[in-house]
Amino acid sequence: MRLHNKPQMVEAVMFFTDQKIFKQMLYPEFEAVLDGMVNMPEFIDQQVRAAYVLINPRLLVRSVVFFYIDFDENGAADPSWNIPLRHLAERSGRGPDLGAGPIRLACRSQSSVPWHQMHLWDPDLSPQSNHLLMLRDAVKNNSLGLLFDESPEQFFATEQLKVAAEEGWDSAFKMDTKAQAAGREKDLEQRQKAAQIIKQQRLRISVLETQHEEQVRQLRQHSQAALATQQQSYAQLQRQLQQQVRLNSELKQQLTEQADNLQALRADLQVRLRTFEQHEREAMQALREQFEHELQARIAVAVVEYKEQVAIRDVELAYKAEHEQQLSQEVAQLKAQLQKQAGQSGEQILERLTRSGVVFVACHPGVGHITIPLQDMAAYQQEPMGYVAKKCAVSQEQYSHWLSHYENPVCCAKFDEQTRCGLPLVRESSPGAFVVGVTDRCSKHKRL
Repeated sequence: MRLHNKPQMVEAVMFFTDQKIFKQMLYPEFEAVLDGMVNMPEFIDQQVRAAYVLINPRLLVRSVVFFYIDFDENGAADPSWNIPLRHLAERSGRGPDLGAGPIRLACRSQSSVPWHQMHLWDPDLSPQSNHLLMLRDAVKNNSLGLLFDESPEQFFATEQLKVAAEEGWDSAFKMDTKAQAAGREKDLEQRQKAAQIIKQQRLRISVLETQHEEQVRQLRQHSQAALATQQQSYAQLQRQLQQQVRLNSELKQQLTEQADNLQALRADLQVRLRTFEQHEREAMQALREQFEHELQARIAVAVVEYKEQVAIRDVELAYKAEHEQQLSQEVAQLKAQLQKQAGQSGEQILERLTRSGVVFVACHPGVGHITIPLQDMAAYQQEPMGYVAKKCAVSQEQYSHWLSHYENPVCCAKFDEQTRCGLPLVRESSPGAFVVGVTDRCSKHKRL
């Protein structure tokens, strides 16, 4: 934005994370954060590096203060934080030129108030990550939307310059004097530039020395802590070693005493064991003899009892065998009488039916309807399939195979005990033309 009012300086605060500027705000906003009116959740429970920046109307940096600020678990700023940023910015030493002349710079290695030094931090001035250049570029980008002065610098065009008349030219002496004055001004300018560079280098050297001292202090603290830890560990190990030596000595003495006691106990136990074994052998021998006597007596009693039982069983078996033989004879006689009576009555009935003109006809596959004479009725009743096979002039086995084929005309070749081919075949209607292994199988499984 173009500035229409009187130019004025602007205060801003910028926060760094991971070697870059993470957040920017104006100083009144920062005061609201300090007063607890605004929290910053992005900085919960952290110590953040920040920079106070004073900016002129041309968006150029005039003063910088690098400081630390702590935030609690709710993102609120530390209420005890009280670094006088404006005072440090006004009273601090010179720093590098960021476009508007040497800036005022306050950091850990360059602080006008020594007791605030521990709350400040040194910027990185290396070319790879220069914090001052980051601030300069951030201000130039104007992310905060500051009003700035865009009026161009005054300069004179060449045609506006006037050349003095020849009569008014200075003498050679005056020209030499002006040349010497210009030389002195140029020399002074060079000296100022050199002094500025020297100041910048001194500042960088001071920053590096501070960083080096901090690193040395941290290393010394770490080494002292490690040394103290090692000394404590060594003392503890010494105590443990002494304790182990004492315990080992006591254990050796105990082991010696226990070994002596064990030796005496072993000798006593050996004597007792031999005595016990002798008594045991004698007792076992006596028990063995007693057991053998009792066993022989029991065996004799058992043998007598078993012989008596066997004799009784033999008598019972003989009686049962004789009784069974009598019963078998009676059953045979009854069966013969029953068959004789049944045959006589059946034959008489069939003869009466035949005299009355009754014809006995049966229907079977392969022969169709056949008339059964009276004299063949008994044979037909005993074996119907054999009678029909005889009528077909084939064996009963062949007729049985043909009948299975006739009822289910499929290939009966077996792949295994449970699986058959099952391919449908043409039914053979004549039992005499049926060939086992040929007629009842498909072309693939026929016997050669």
